Amino acid sequence: MKPGLMTLGSETGAVGGADSIAAGTRRLPPLTAAQWLICAVAGLGFAFDLYETLMTALIVEPVLTTLGHLKAGTSEFNLWVGLFFFVPTVAGGTFGLCGGYLTDLFGRRRVLVWSILVYGLSACAASFATSLPALLVLRCTTLIGVCVEAVAAIAWLAELFPMAKQREVILGCTQGCYALGGLMVSGAYYLAVTYGDRLPAILRSHEAWRYTLLSGLIPAIPLMIIRPFLPESPIWRVKKRAGTLKRPSIAELFQPRLRKTTLLVTLTMACTLAVPYGALQHTPRIVPGLVDKVHLSPQKVQQDVSAVFFVQESGSIAGRVVFALLVAYVATRRRLLRIFLGPALLVFPFLFFLLPAHGLVAFTFGVFCAQVLFNGLHSFWGNYLPTLYPTHLRGTGESFAMNIGGRVIAVSAALLTTQLSNVMPGASAAIRLAHSAGATGLLVLAIALLISRWLPEPQSSQLPE
Repeated sequence: MKPGLMTLGSETGAVGGADSIAAGTRRLPPLTAAQWLICAVAGLGFAFDLYETLMTALIVEPVLTTLGHLKAGTSEFNLWVGLFFFVPTVAGGTFGLCGGYLTDLFGRRRVLVWSILVYGLSACAASFATSLPALLVLRCTTLIGVCVEAVAAIAWLAELFPMAKQREVILGCTQGCYALGGLMVSGAYYLAVTYGDRLPAILRSHEAWRYTLLSGLIPAIPLMIIRPFLPESPIWRVKKRAGTLKRPSIAELFQPRLRKTTLLVTLTMACTLAVPYGALQHTPRIVPGLVDKVHLSPQKVQQDVSAVFFVQESGSIAGRVVFALLVAYVATRRRLLRIFLGPALLVFPFLFFLLPAHGLVAFTFGVFCAQVLFNGLHSFWGNYLPTLYPTHLRGTGESFAMNIGGRVIAVSAALLTTQLSNVMPGASAAIRLAHSAGATGLLVLAIALLISRWLPEPQSSQLPE
């Protein structure tokens, strides 16, 4: 290990007892060079977690029409769309729960490195898929790596920065890099659509979706090189060496002292994470129905799709910035959550029920606003979850909420939306899809707002031991 990084681990461990001293002052200590590197690496990891997750929304239609020879809007096409959203995410959530357990058992850094290796290699292999079932399996292994990495990274960051206010700011800002993943994947898809015919052929073809899948390997290379040299969580390491680290247990999440917290957090997170699966990730299939395809080439239509998606993901940055500005100043976590939930209940129905009839420009503006609100909600969980569980259960508890609630349960919204689109009223397949996305979004947001009144408040500014 590099000397500076090893020093950081011991220094951070020593800071834990100084939090009460720092709490009395408003000025936070400046980050060291090593801490800046940690934040940069974590931010890059978050960015490419979302990069891989959002890729499905962009490539699913061209994959099904070229690899599966299915016609857009048919019931079989809608079924496969639902499967590509649902099955990989459920697989990722299920194995992600195991990853949270392994994070508590073997350490945060080790699990991070292996999870990045899994999703990088899977992304590469997926670009060479020759059938829909094979691609579906490789998307499953890709999302498994993504889900495990996300849980380990949040626990790692929270424990490296034990000072409460600094931890809030660091988690808020690094998770803001999630939004960069959306911008990057929309840019990558645009480049693949525009310049794919100039690139070396993959399986004797120049299909843009193959190049987009292959690009998922790129971030794994620097992350796998750098992350092994970063420090392990000092809190976890000290307890492990002293033999005082309890063995993690999923059953312990449901013992009386944690049962209510686990159930409420999991259900609320399921509702908030259902928003992209049931609504926002379907915009790339709504957009082609809002443009004049008669006078536009297929390439221009896909360029419009990537352009709207780019604006949508610009809203991700705005939402994360707003959250980062609010997190240190809003007194209670419940109030912070409702700041985003309340307006979302108004914006989402307006976006999906009314704006599609007013053309692409109006719809694009509405998508930007909806994405701002959703990303405020998404950022909330990364700051909130580490404050609820003790060290030996932090990864396991986070993983249960994020993977079982935020992925396994939440992704069912994708199936609900795709099946509702078969029966919803509307003049075209795109309008019917927009209406079904609006109905799903309204339902899950209303449930989340109702449940939020019972969410537990953190009992202390310190992380539970």
